[in-house]
Amino acid sequence: MSEKTINPVLKQVLELGPTVFYLALYYWIKDETYVLGGTEYSGFIMSMLVFIPVLLASIAVLWALTGALSRMQLFTAFMVIFFGFLTWYFNDERFFKAKTSIIYGLFAVILGIGLMRGRSYLQWIMGELLPMQDQGWMLLTKRLALLFAGLAIANELVWRNLSEETWVWVEGIAFPAIMFVFLMAQITFLQQYLIEPEGKDD
Repeated sequence: MSEKTINPVLKQVLELGPTVFYLALYYWIKDETYVLGGTEYSGFIMSMLVFIPVLLASIAVLWALTGALSRMQLFTAFMVIFFGFLTWYFNDERFFKAKTSIIYGLFAVILGIGLMRGRSYLQWIMGELLPMQDQGWMLLTKRLALLFAGLAIANELVWRNLSEETWVWVEGIAFPAIMFVFLMAQITFLQQYLIEPEGKDD
């Protein structure tokens, strides 16, 4: 089924809304302690437990409105649920913090394996959204693989050495901002490789 077009503002709200909600909830209850089933949970873990169904609800609404979800969205949702479950089950926030390193690290490894095989797996995922020559896809894939590797290392350094609140800020704001700036810059740098739609006027 082809993807349906929805209001871009609504799409941004559905994609970014869960993260904004998580940040707001965390800063509201971060100093609180909650008891569930006789076990004490920190405000960090409780905000994570509330965030997961909110994320799933936003993904479900996106799927209902567009009729499609990206492989990256599905993979990220799976990882959030899996590591969220481990965090809750062991009552250990380290699982959820390490999740980010694992996700970025896996992305870097997967893209790297494709590059070693002379292929761009990024093109396989996003080719329909961004028509571009193969050489452009290879350059973008190399740069994105390096970025993912750098973010994975940065996440490890932050959650292992800095405060919980700093990690939440970096995870929820800094990393997405870095990704956004990087991708916007690449569209400019790779302009020469973009393929104009057929029939488009100059």
